[in-house]
Amino acid sequence: MSIAQDSIVHADPVKQERYDRAYMKMALEWAKLSHCTRKKVGALIVKEGMIISDGYNGTPTGFSNDCEDAAGLTLWYVLHAEANAILKVARSTNNARGASLYLTHSPCKECSKLILQAGIKRLVYLDAYKDPAGLDLLRRGGLLVTQLQPE
Repeated sequence: MSIAQDSIVHADPVKQERYDRAYMKMALEWAKLSHCTRKKVGALIVKEGMIISDGYNGTPTGFSNDCEDAAGLTLWYVLHAEANAILKVARSTNNARGASLYLTHSPCKECSKLILQAGIKRLVYLDAYKDPAGLDLLRRGGLLVTQLQPE
């Protein structure tokens, strides 16, 4: 496997896109596990060719799986998929330094701060979040940001 010097991106762009799409398909499968009705988001963290964490949006452990209130608005304590994935890897013996994050939706501002602090170096996402400030912050922080186009 030929990997570029920074070990984040394959030297062969065709091969990289193939891997990106495969990991994104897995993130989309994780999104299906979410109990949220408004938006189902999935995340995968990949480091050195291995999936080291995953997550989807939902309520904290021990809470009811209801993500929205009676008016259909997302409850304030719902965790975003990327936050769940970062927290999961933080509880393990691994870390996300130098990893790639695959997200079905681009991150919000708050999660972008977590992504930067976790040491993630690359973001691949499908759908853009309504506020681009999170992506702007990641780019300012030096992350390589790629939006996959639908097949």
